[in-house]
Amino acid sequence: MAEVTETIRLQPTSGFSRVLSPRELWRYRDLAFQIATRDVTVRYRQTALGAVWAVLQPVGFMVVFSLFFGRLAGVSSDGLPYALFSLAGLVPWTYFANSLLLGSESLVANNALVSKIYFPRIFMPAGVLAAGCVDIAISLVILLAVVLIYGVVPSAAVLALPVLIVIMIAAALGVTAALSAINVRYRDVKYVIPFAIQMWLFLTPIAYPSSLIDEPWRTLSAINPMVGVVEGFRWAVLDTGDAPLGLIGVSAASAAILLVAGLAYFDRVERAFADFI
Repeated sequence: MAEVTETIRLQPTSGFSRVLSPRELWRYRDLAFQIATRDVTVRYRQTALGAVWAVLQPVGFMVVFSLFFGRLAGVSSDGLPYALFSLAGLVPWTYFANSLLLGSESLVANNALVSKIYFPRIFMPAGVLAAGCVDIAISLVILLAVVLIYGVVPSAAVLALPVLIVIMIAAALGVTAALSAINVRYRDVKYVIPFAIQMWLFLTPIAYPSSLIDEPWRTLSAINPMVGVVEGFRWAVLDTGDAPLGLIGVSAASAAILLVAGLAYFDRVERAFADFI
């Protein structure tokens, strides 16, 4: 009787087969959780103030912005107390900026792990974002407390916060995935990112309201995904009136494009990480 042989063909994966494969990500779910837990621990290890830093960053910027932009420069805050106006924008922005700053270094900082064993490398920048969710949760509690102290009672619009946070995380993951991948090959990226974050800050209506921008430029500015997130946060928490659905919609679409593009680039260059790292 003739022996039946089976031919197995090995070939590299293509497309999103690694990065977005639910089966692959689920298979390494325990490792993903461990990476996120480790990032939370490392972030506050040997720090005197611990998680208080999650509060000090947006509150510190709020004080500075209120002094220089609100009082000295007299920048409009759409009739809101400038402290509340700026804090509502700084809470999501601080998460986004820290995600880009820390996430872009995640692969290089873990070069020993990346070069020795296989796992979905996207867990590295994603772990930074997951760890940052602890910060955003603490900051949101402080924001709502400050809002209540000022006598503002959020309406049912506050229920939209999870949607805005998802948009913010999607944009952050897309940009961070691309930056972390680029940083593996070009280490000078880490010098560009702080400057880029500062520029992005002033392109986002945090120190000023987007109402100062005339249409159609106001809607077009929401191509920056943080525009819709920041204005959405103010509407949801400070009950500023009509929902900025146009800005949120454009920003959501922009965040989705950034997410897909960032993951596509990450998947394309992931196979060469071990060679450069």
